[in-house]
Amino acid sequence: MFNNYKYTVADRFLKYVTIDTQSDPESSSVPSTEKQKDLSNLLVRELHEIGLADAHLDDKGYVYATLPSNTDKEVPVICFCSHVDTSPDCSGKDVKPQVHTNYQGQVITYPQNPEIELDPRYHPDLNDQIGKDVITSDGTTLLGADNKAGVAEIMDAVNFLSTHPELKHGKIRILFTPDEEIGRGVDHVDMKKLGADYGYTIDGEKLGSIEDETFSADGAILTIKGVSAHPGFAKGKMESALKIASEIIDQLPKDRLSPETTEKNEGFVHPTSIQGGIEETVVKFIIRAFDNISLKTNADVIRETADKVLAKFPNSKYKFEVYEQYRNMKQILDQHPRVVEFAKIAVKRTGVEPNKKSIRGGTDGSRLSYMGLPCPNIFAGEHAFHSKIEWVSVQDMQKAVQTIVHLSMVWEENAS
Repeated sequence: MFNNYKYTVADRFLKYVTIDTQSDPESSSVPSTEKQKDLSNLLVRELHEIGLADAHLDDKGYVYATLPSNTDKEVPVICFCSHVDTSPDCSGKDVKPQVHTNYQGQVITYPQNPEIELDPRYHPDLNDQIGKDVITSDGTTLLGADNKAGVAEIMDAVNFLSTHPELKHGKIRILFTPDEEIGRGVDHVDMKKLGADYGYTIDGEKLGSIEDETFSADGAILTIKGVSAHPGFAKGKMESALKIASEIIDQLPKDRLSPETTEKNEGFVHPTSIQGGIEETVVKFIIRAFDNISLKTNADVIRETADKVLAKFPNSKYKFEVYEQYRNMKQILDQHPRVVEFAKIAVKRTGVEPNKKSIRGGTDGSRLSYMGLPCPNIFAGEHAFHSKIEWVSVQDMQKAVQTIVHLSMVWEENAS
């Protein structure tokens, strides 16, 4: 089916990553950075060229488009979704992608940044790329495979389906979101306008992976109110909020419940920022677990540690606020088993063995699932996210294109 097809995914990807779309967690605008629309406007133009006449960018930074059904069957409306923004953790400006053709297992070095290297000893998934074409940045920025690989894969899959009308599929909705990397990716999705029954985010890692389970996630804000005094006359008076906050952080578990000491289904609490001074200091946390009971228990660890530390400072006090970020999508997806089963069939049809797994993170699909759109995550081939050694391979992206096409066909085949 794909033997004579000239894939566009790599060329699209190499173009998309040069467009700076970094989101900004400190911004209150929607989207958080106007520059994300630079890529979104390009995608709308390209979707029009492919033939998706209704493609448009709304005022919130979301791209919507429709590939009409070409079958007489009543097929559920399927949405494919990726995000256009890149992480604030690492610069995404002036990305210069490098293609390492016919990769042979060597350590990849970066002449522009000799302090780093991409070594298969520490990134063993590179051992699966022998003979493939690996794409990296030049080492001075991230690459942007998260999630521009997914964007390019959806675009090429739509291009393939539009030029092969003999392949039957139902109505397909395309959604490209902003601000996923800062947790706002679906804040302003118009679910009624989207009008989809089921969805798939194309935002996963290793070839063949299907992720039907994510963390449940909360954020938390710990505010310490201390006692200020002139440092020259502070004995017996000053209670530094900054030092109190530092002591609380220091007394959190180090051999468990921290990102650097947990794996698999283990959750954690993680201070992400501290800001303030003697009188008031604010610490922000993220809290993660795979079930809601453990999520609350993990939050209690912060609260109990604060109680213990504050007991030594009788004139100081604290406030601890916990707010919901997203919940484990598996609780929803287990009610709709064919969504994942059809994805497994589609991956297998590409000649790849599907690997259903959990993800120690979240995707737009986590929240979309609770907004009425059951939405697992499918591999995009992304590796080493949010870093200057981020990479993806051309051939893995092509397999993702194939998976999207087959998945569209599987839904049609199983409709009446």
